[in-house]
Amino acid sequence: MPGNAEKTREIVKAYRLHETDTGSPEVQIALLSSRIAELTQHLELHTTDFSSRRGLLILVGQRRRLLNYLRRTDIAAYRQLLDNLNLRK
Repeated sequence: MPGNAEKTREIVKAYRLHETDTGSPEVQIALLSSRIAELTQHLELHTTDFSSRRGLLILVGQRRRLLNYLRRTDIAAYRQLLDNLNLRK
């Protein structure tokens, strides 16, 4: 799917720390948030798709662990990322 690759490039470009950054916690959290949003929309239409629901829960747990790591290591980046992604009120 070419649309997903283009969307991924845009997200990486928006959240990277330097020119060749693709694996920092900020980028990973942003990519996971995008996938979580897509799966959430899918599950609103297909309420009995339990394998996708399981995948969604795995992604949410992965994002939670990365957010905890970022909070421990760089609280300022953590707070800025929460604001940018609108994850909490």
